[in-house]
Amino acid sequence: MTDQTHAKVQTWHLKRGAYLYVRQSTLRQLFENTESTERQYNLRQRAIALGWRIDQVVVIDSDLGLSGASAVDRHGFQRLVAEVSLGRAGIVMGLEVSRLARNSTDWHRLLEICALADCLILDEDGVYDPAHFNDRLLLGLKGTMSEAELHVMRARLRGGILNKARRGELEMRLPIGFVYDTESRVRLDPDARIQESVRQLFRTFRRTGSATATVKAFREQGLLFPHRVHHGARKDDVLWSELDHSRVLWVLHHPRYAGAYCFGRTRYRKHPDGQKVSARLPSAEWVSLIRDAHEAYVSWEEFEQNVQVLRENAHALGIDRERGAPREGPALLQGLAICARCGERMTVRYHVQGTRRVPDYMCQRHGIEHGRPVCQHVHGGELDDAVGRLLVETVTPVTLEVALAVQQELESRSDERDRLRRREFEQARYEADLARRRYMQVDPANRLVADSLEAEWNQALRALAEAQDHYEKQHEADHTGLNDKQRASIMALARDFPRLWNDPRTPDRERKRMARLLIADVTLLKGTDICVQIRFNGGATRTLHVPLSRPAWILRQTPRAVVAEMDRLLNEYTESETAEQLNRQGHISGWGKPFNSRMVTRIRLSHKLPSHHDRLRARGMLTQDELAERLDVMPTTVKTWRRAGLLVAHRYDDKGGYLFEPPGADAPVKFQHQGKTRGRRSAT
Repeated sequence: MTDQTHAKVQTWHLKRGAYLYVRQSTLRQLFENTESTERQYNLRQRAIALGWRIDQVVVIDSDLGLSGASAVDRHGFQRLVAEVSLGRAGIVMGLEVSRLARNSTDWHRLLEICALADCLILDEDGVYDPAHFNDRLLLGLKGTMSEAELHVMRARLRGGILNKARRGELEMRLPIGFVYDTESRVRLDPDARIQESVRQLFRTFRRTGSATATVKAFREQGLLFPHRVHHGARKDDVLWSELDHSRVLWVLHHPRYAGAYCFGRTRYRKHPDGQKVSARLPSAEWVSLIRDAHEAYVSWEEFEQNVQVLRENAHALGIDRERGAPREGPALLQGLAICARCGERMTVRYHVQGTRRVPDYMCQRHGIEHGRPVCQHVHGGELDDAVGRLLVETVTPVTLEVALAVQQELESRSDERDRLRRREFEQARYEADLARRRYMQVDPANRLVADSLEAEWNQALRALAEAQDHYEKQHEADHTGLNDKQRASIMALARDFPRLWNDPRTPDRERKRMARLLIADVTLLKGTDICVQIRFNGGATRTLHVPLSRPAWILRQTPRAVVAEMDRLLNEYTESETAEQLNRQGHISGWGKPFNSRMVTRIRLSHKLPSHHDRLRARGMLTQDELAERLDVMPTTVKTWRRAGLLVAHRYDDKGGYLFEPPGADAPVKFQHQGKTRGRRSAT
């Protein structure tokens, strides 16, 4: 050690601690490269030689087996930085710069903190003061070279991995249902139960078209799904548990099940906080994709179809959202309607008409994204009814084939479930037999081992009894579910498809599922009418022209015939009397309700019909005052004569108002009798 090196160590440095940071990049290096670890621990003697006491030397070795590429998850390095920043470290020791950090950001941050805290740095070559320019320059160069070394090593390793992946020779962790054989070739798992479970998942999704429905089907049938343990003491063990939604999506998106070798499906990006965020790439950007590389559970065409269905079923994936799974609500064409003007898929909105929810099909994607008006807005009430009638007409001739297909599908589902449960029962029986053989082979004198094996045997027997009981019950239920009576019922139901379709008890969701089995998509064009282009699965097309739905105010208008009858009745009756006559004749208003005087008045005013009062006046009828003036009497006298029947009067409203016919030659006249005025009819 030179005098210059010793000169950098000052008294205040020796009053603080000497911190030794020890690290190996991997656990394999820790166990195999013990020489490097020993050289790092020997740096304690360097600190003692520089003047630090043995009790002042602090060894931080909690990062053994961790890479120095980042300070994230390196708690030992974070502790070291904290101690330096608090002024507790007089010197930081590391065998090489690469032991402390291989990232320029972390390295220069440490240098800056050491310079501010007046802390020295020691490696195998000497002692450095980060506060001095020359030492800082040298340490910076060492950090840059360490980072470059890491980059070169990673590039070499990554290049070798990519080359093997492009050739399909890189061995990777296989999904459940596959194993490597003795020659490192991918084979289907020899466990028949695992194979049947994977095939059942694909069959169920093929039938339901929904990941959620697949999970529900497995739970309703009491079926379990396997997964392999990749870490811990039970590594490579196969555990059985209930199927969940995420596992269904993972299986359906994995190309391995279609027999394809793939690499680079996911791109990882690192955030400033060190967390990795993954993003799934399209197949065109994968590093390697080799089809038909090994045995498969489904074809590549079915795999792509499943991925497309999942994309269409997505709830909220922006422009990737397409058909969607059949959901609740009466909209028959939900997910099937396509705008003929722009080619975008139309969405559904509902409005209430009376007590009924009526769908509206709207093309509003461009309106939402670009602030434009709605492309098309189609009322779905009459549209859905027209498409439903067409489906009934289309399906009716092939009802027998439909019934046979339904019957065959139900029987195949029952056989599939029975086969899976039988595999589960056989596995439980094998494990019980294995436990029995282990117990029989143990030395009876070794009571500790014998008792343990006997307990395992008893547990296996209980599991076998439960599996057998479950299998027998489900087997009986499945096979009693398709008797002759029920087959006949299915046949009769298929022959009566129109009744099934029009039955109000049929759920909207099931009606939409039936429609999707027949229809690929429906293109809508709104003009003078609604042009409906229906494309069936298989390529056949049909065109419908549906009249535009009339506005609600038009639908609620009173029929013209009723208005004409009201006009005729108002010649002789008041509004209330006219309402009674209309109700007696069986007429109803546009709202579907009986008539009343207020409703008659409103309709009369809207159609500008003369009132009963105006009609009487048009016929020459006189008011009470006019008649009183003509007869030269008081208005009260006219009222008295009306009540006595001396005048011909007509009621013109419902409040007791009257109009009078003009008086003739027999009109009453006034005369005096014992001081009173009386009326009499004039002599003819």
